[in-house]
Amino acid sequence: MSQINQFTITDAVKESFRTEEGSRFKFLLETFIDHLHDFTREVNMTHDEWMGMLNFLYDCGQISTPERHEFILLSDVLGLSALVDMINTRGGATEGSNLGPFYLDNAPVLELGADLARGREGTTLLVHGIVRDSLGNPLPGAIIDTWQADGSGTYPIQEVGQDKYDLRGKITADAQGRYYYTTVLPKPYTVPYDGPVGRLLRAGDRHAWRAAHLHYIIRAPGMRGITTELFFENTEYVDNDAVFGVRKSLIAKLEPVKRQEELAYTLEKRPDAKCRFDFVLAPEG
Repeated sequence: MSQINQFTITDAVKESFRTEEGSRFKFLLETFIDHLHDFTREVNMTHDEWMGMLNFLYDCGQISTPERHEFILLSDVLGLSALVDMINTRGGATEGSNLGPFYLDNAPVLELGADLARGREGTTLLVHGIVRDSLGNPLPGAIIDTWQADGSGTYPIQEVGQDKYDLRGKITADAQGRYYYTTVLPKPYTVPYDGPVGRLLRAGDRHAWRAAHLHYIIRAPGMRGITTELFFENTEYVDNDAVFGVRKSLIAKLEPVKRQEELAYTLEKRPDAKCRFDFVLAPEG
């Protein structure tokens, strides 16, 4: 150890961990140390840069709360979240997309045909489709967990005095695997810009706008759950989303609902527009 230098320290650090030989943890840890040390040597990191990086991470922790996870936001704007989603989409399933920093696990359970908007202003949108497996079979009882911003681009969880569970719900697909509900058409919004991630975006001369979208986690027994987003054709920022969440396969077409049009569902509120999207889940394993 007394002979350690900037080139031998990497192996010394890895050898200091008594991890199980051949384990996934050993592989992840040692690979991370290799890349971290190689990066540090490559850029000839100064003390000021090192401390600036640590202070940035500290600030991310300081601003994070159960309702806002700044490290997830950092992962999003650096494309890490999108990369992990892409790597882990397999088996013919719907492509994954960003979880985002505002997910809450215990959203209220809603009936099919419910209206998430609860009187909010904006275009009332019917969202519907079928949850299927990768062979095309419907998945009755699949859980559709959804959350979103409102018609002005704000999540209720961000607003003082608002019910943080507004514009959220868990819906169970029917015997045909169908889901349907109405909500308010969301607008684009900026990712939280008042913290360290916002400082990073400004320093890099990057915009913070997200394309309008709906969030989903879809689960069904025996199937791999997916976390994804649904975007809308010909809307702003679809081609340059701030967190790289848009995939071509996740863009749905918005269609007007005609005044005399008969709809196939019983709904709490008549919609102004509609979009259809079928989710596909792959088997576990």
